[in-house]
Amino acid sequence: MRLIVVSDSHGSDMEIKNLYSTYKGKVDGFVHCGDSELKASDPAMEGYLAVRGNCDMDSSYPEVLTEEFGSTRILATHGHLYNVKMTLMNLNYLAKENDADIVFFGHSHQLGAEKIEDVLFVNPGSVLLPRGRKERTYALIETEGDSTSVKFFEHNHQEIVDLSQKFFV
Repeated sequence: MRLIVVSDSHGSDMEIKNLYSTYKGKVDGFVHCGDSELKASDPAMEGYLAVRGNCDMDSSYPEVLTEEFGSTRILATHGHLYNVKMTLMNLNYLAKENDADIVFFGHSHQLGAEKIEDVLFVNPGSVLLPRGRKERTYALIETEGDSTSVKFFEHNHQEIVDLSQKFFV
């Protein structure tokens, strides 16, 4: 499984379109973790599994979504309803309730990946307004066998190599 995960694009349809055109046909899916500030019907959101963030006015986005990619069950949410700026405990409970293997979230604009118990949590950062680092980022998630790799890229598709991580089941 290969997924592109992006969050907090805050109205920049150009970034979303660029990611889609760059990776279309090369990945199994695209996930937007909210605060696109675009309508779900906007052509830029076509092809994305997307959730509603605190800055999204379109109520047709779900607050939480789950999807299966092969044997991997992902859960995506923005994070504002789960206090992600303070703790991942609430998301961990949500992951367990939904049998999720990987949780994608945004809201804090700070990239990161960590495994808690048997669940991988990934925040791709912000493709427009990063916090904690200067790079505007998104993530590429790849699962193969018993491992999952998380690679972070700048908006211009340059990998931030020192942030790449591999997690094992």
